Amino acid sequence: MVLIVMGLVFVAALVISLPIVFSLGASAIVGLVMGGYPLQQLGSTIVSASQSWVLLAIPSFIFAGSVMERCGMSSALVELARAMVGWLRGGLGMSVIVVSYFFSDICGSKMAEVSALSSALVEPLKKSGYRAEDAASLIAAGTAMGMLVPPAIFMIVISAVTNQSAVTLFLAGFIPAATIGLCLCILVFIQAHLLGWPKDSRPSFSRLWASFKKAAVPLVIPIVILGGFYIGAFTATEAGAIVALYSLLAAKFYYRNITWKEIGVIAYQSGIMTASVIFLLAVATVFQYILGVSGVPLLFAKILAPLEAYHWTFLLGVALITMVFGMVLEGLPAAVVLIPVVYPIAVKLGINPIHFDIVQTAAVGIGLFLPPMGVGLLMALKFANVGVGQHFKYYWPYLLALFAGLMLIICIPELTLALPRSAGFIK
Repeated sequence: MVLIVMGLVFVAALVISLPIVFSLGASAIVGLVMGGYPLQQLGSTIVSASQSWVLLAIPSFIFAGSVMERCGMSSALVELARAMVGWLRGGLGMSVIVVSYFFSDICGSKMAEVSALSSALVEPLKKSGYRAEDAASLIAAGTAMGMLVPPAIFMIVISAVTNQSAVTLFLAGFIPAATIGLCLCILVFIQAHLLGWPKDSRPSFSRLWASFKKAAVPLVIPIVILGGFYIGAFTATEAGAIVALYSLLAAKFYYRNITWKEIGVIAYQSGIMTASVIFLLAVATVFQYILGVSGVPLLFAKILAPLEAYHWTFLLGVALITMVFGMVLEGLPAAVVLIPVVYPIAVKLGINPIHFDIVQTAAVGIGLFLPPMGVGLLMALKFANVGVGQHFKYYWPYLLALFAGLMLIICIPELTLALPRSAGFIK
């Protein structure tokens, strides 16, 4: 009964457009009162849940991503991607996937990435003969793939939720992201020949070299992140501080197109966004407490029991549920509400925690771009001026490519574990 009332309160709060964090908080308070649990649980849980060292990385990466988007680093990465693969048939479409991989590494925000890539690439794609629906699909699918490329804020949160190393999770994401990216590029290559998409440019070493030099400044960041994590030079929190400082110096002294006032505004907005993320995590912990004492984990264990015979069936089942949560509740609420409930089951089955976290990260990324409600997809469609209904018949091949990449990650754990294992973070 308590859970039913909590669910009704949560839905009612969403219907009246109350932010998700307050909707969760309201339903959690109702659950505490109705269940007869001590209300001091609210305060103590919120305080303890927000006191995680790794969460200090969030404001740094949000600030760095905002500064880099504002000063135009995405344009240099777009040009580099076009120089790398533009000479292939459908090369401009492939460049969307390549630049999504690069830009995710420095941006950290899916909405900022959709905005930057749409602004830079929708019109060139249309002018080159790509349908608006395909332009939106490419950006949506590429950004969904980019969820696995650090420093995604979701990775920091899920590392805190499952008590895993954020550095290990960051390292684990590079190869799975490349796997999904390869699936998408194969799809683009096939569609390019079927639909007659043009080549973007001729092969040119001089253009590639010139593009590389222009993109050298933003490309330093993924090299620093990957190299520093691999050799154990710094933690995720320290990496955030380094990237934030580097982005600030690059914006002020290399690009010189951002004022101190704008930097102050970005810092303020980063603080507000950080507060909302951490408050969500803290409030959701109260929600998780009530779910735990109400026996929801045992209920999930019974529901998922038929899938527990094989690791891949369990991971796929949980991933599908996570996608729905990610589509309806967005990424972070999906992580802090669902994943703590199913994570202990995965550990009990002997699934590697890092593998589990990466699969769920990929699932949330896809969920953000699932029709008809995925917030990331809706944003991409807005930039392309395409409706959800007319878009789906062109979008389903991209969804199949995303699912194919997800299945490879699920069925081949070494795609996730090879890099952190070689660095000595896991056995």
